[in-house]
Amino acid sequence: MTLSTFWVFLPTFAFVSVTPGMCMMLSLSLGMTYGVRGALPMMVGELLGVGLVAAFSVLGVAAILLAYPAGFFWFKLIGGAYLAWLGIQMWQSKGKLAVPEPGQAPLMSHWGLASQGFVTAVVNPKGWAFFMALLPPFIQPDRPLASQLALLIALILLLEFASLLLYASGGRVMAQFLSRSGNVRLINRLAGTLMVGVGVWLWLG
Repeated sequence: MTLSTFWVFLPTFAFVSVTPGMCMMLSLSLGMTYGVRGALPMMVGELLGVGLVAAFSVLGVAAILLAYPAGFFWFKLIGGAYLAWLGIQMWQSKGKLAVPEPGQAPLMSHWGLASQGFVTAVVNPKGWAFFMALLPPFIQPDRPLASQLALLIALILLLEFASLLLYASGGRVMAQFLSRSGNVRLINRLAGTLMVGVGVWLWLG
């Protein structure tokens, strides 16, 4: 990647990463219920998913998935239904993601959070289409593909992680503000609504 290409790539993907989307809404929701540190496992899973999607998009796997969408459609449908179900439970102040009662620890394991982030990133059809459209122009055919792809993915993950931290921090601030007045149920309902929205987003994407 040349220096001029780098300065085009950086602001483009920084803007895309910080734009509200499924993964950012998930980070905001978990930031409200788990805090920034508690949401980190989800971020690790999401970053792994984003890295795979970016790599496969450049390698042409995305074209195969878009050509044979049946299996991908059902995977997306099941993932969206699961997220919506979690959101409904949160709205009712139930389930593993809801803000716990004082003295009670959150129930979802680190593995569960990481899996949720990974699935959300991988089954996002807009992510596949976006990476397949925008990444190839930044690949120079006269240079080794592996090194270019590694650099692009590293930059994407860095920008994505910064955006995830930003959204999780925003969710944490919202939760702290609401918890001062004892509105734990309201926190759960707001976070649950966001989670349901992510699920619906998957169905409609």
